Amino acid sequence: MELSLYNLKPTPKSKKRKKRVGRGNSSGHGNYSTRGMKGQRARSGGRGGLKLLGIKSTLNRIPKLKGFRSIHPKPQIVNLLDLEKRFKDDETVNAKSLLEKGLIMNSKRKIKVLGKGKLTKKLTVKLNDFSESAKEAIEKAGGQAIKI
Repeated sequence: MELSLYNLKPTPKSKKRKKRVGRGNSSGHGNYSTRGMKGQRARSGGRGGLKLLGIKSTLNRIPKLKGFRSIHPKPQIVNLLDLEKRFKDDETVNAKSLLEKGLIMNSKRKIKVLGKGKLTKKLTVKLNDFSESAKEAIEKAGGQAIKI
């Protein structure tokens, strides 16, 4: 078939006719004009559109988290028994070495040594904080506890 101006037609079902409501019962959209019988949605302006939501409703959508989180981070804790297991005699213990051995998660947070366990090795420990019992145990074993 030859394509010319006289035989141009739109593809079938591409041109949908507008629904004409309220033009008599024989049209199929008479009486209630596709709105049903009564109720808010049958009235003019009865169905509210999208509304701009304010800050209050946005805040209400935020989940309520239980408890309280302090802004001051707790120090990472390392016990003497961990130092005894992972380090050799006359080694230096610092944040970098603890991170390499997997005893701490983050080298930027403060680290505190606690006195749980026994220490027999002579270690030089250079960290942020020590408990009294940990400091005594390190010095008793012949090492140094240096606060940085």
